[in-house]
Amino acid sequence: MPHLDPVLDLLIDQLLEDSDRIPKQRLEILDSLTGHIRKELKNKAPVRLNFICTHNSRRSQISQIWAHTAATAFQIPRIETGSGGTEATAFHPNAVRAMRTLGFRIAQPEPQEKPDNPRYHISFGTGTPDLICFSKRFEEAFPSEAPFLAVMTCSDADQNCPIVPGALARIPLTYEDPKSSDGSGKEQQEYLKTAVEIGREILHAFRKI
Repeated sequence: MPHLDPVLDLLIDQLLEDSDRIPKQRLEILDSLTGHIRKELKNKAPVRLNFICTHNSRRSQISQIWAHTAATAFQIPRIETGSGGTEATAFHPNAVRAMRTLGFRIAQPEPQEKPDNPRYHISFGTGTPDLICFSKRFEEAFPSEAPFLAVMTCSDADQNCPIVPGALARIPLTYEDPKSSDGSGKEQQEYLKTAVEIGREILHAFRKI
């Protein structure tokens, strides 16, 4: 049986205790996400969650990591997580740093053909396969024609993609972009704030599954 690192177990407990800080309007969106996952689990097939943002560099990557963590923590079977953008860039270093600060073990990427879009191996504990995160377009997150639930993590992608090919449903779980803090000297604070907010909400949604 897979086990999360103790530091992540402690973090999860802390964030779940803070779930009363989630605004009511956000709870309604999270209930929608929970409901769609429950519905797909009844089909006995893999439930693929595709977290979509414009550049697949910050919010969508963080959301994928938290969804993978939540599925492991609550032992929810057949959950597959992915993320993508309307264009590919790179998993932003500030977002990587924030997740490391929270306790996720993220290895330095090895030299490769595309140094401008490195692949990060993220480990969570014992018996849990590494998650490999890098920037890609949303249609590349899963095998071609594989159905998925589209979770829109930024308003730009939500507005610019009125139709997401392959999506069984779309859930507008959008977050403020921490990119606005880049170069301000407050990057660490703002990215951590975003990472914690996303974690708190996704954990809340998965706990109710």
